Amino acid sequence: MNSLNGRALRSSVLGTIALAALLFVPAGTLHYWQAWVFMAIFIGATTGITVYLAIRDPALLERRMKAGPVAEGETTQKIIMGIAMTGFLAAIVVPALDHRFGWSAVPVGLALFGDALIALGFLFVFFVLRTNTYGASTIQIAEGQTVISTGPYAMVRHPMYAGALALLAGVPLALGSWWGLLPLMVLLPALIWRLLDEERFLIGNLPGYAEYRKQVRQRLLPFIW
Repeated sequence: MNSLNGRALRSSVLGTIALAALLFVPAGTLHYWQAWVFMAIFIGATTGITVYLAIRDPALLERRMKAGPVAEGETTQKIIMGIAMTGFLAAIVVPALDHRFGWSAVPVGLALFGDALIALGFLFVFFVLRTNTYGASTIQIAEGQTVISTGPYAMVRHPMYAGALALLAGVPLALGSWWGLLPLMVLLPALIWRLLDEERFLIGNLPGYAEYRKQVRQRLLPFIW
């Protein structure tokens, strides 16, 4: 096993342990079926994408593994990612606490709809990564990078964020919590802030991006914004 694959495997194992702890420790029980279904979808999707990249695009896998506030090069993005990570953790922990203390209850059908949103979000992210080999987790310009305008990039300028938005909207529902929607009030502004700051960076550093913005008008949602 090469170094990259070993690091990817280690990251996957540690991520699974961390996710389980964030769900079941605050919940105070393992009898939390919504969390088990959520974990199955989340871990299955992330593992599938990681395996695909390890086989088909190791360079992109390397770029995807450098993530989080510390990996960002600009101070603004470090702040944004710090806020986003806090919001994402809260979107997992709050529903787990909700399950423990019975603050609210989401109908089974709606919880399964949340699971479907998560799966669709991951599927869209997969299509984005398959289209854009430069889709790093941090805001950067890779050597030889060009503007991608095909596939999902022909619909919106930031399809990765569109997939993430669907995924994030599904998390609290999938975990059976209305209160879990509150962290989205932190996550959504952080996502938009990051998107706008990324556009500023790309306009100044990626040749052809300004022209691409004129061709594809919508940033995140087709026909809306």
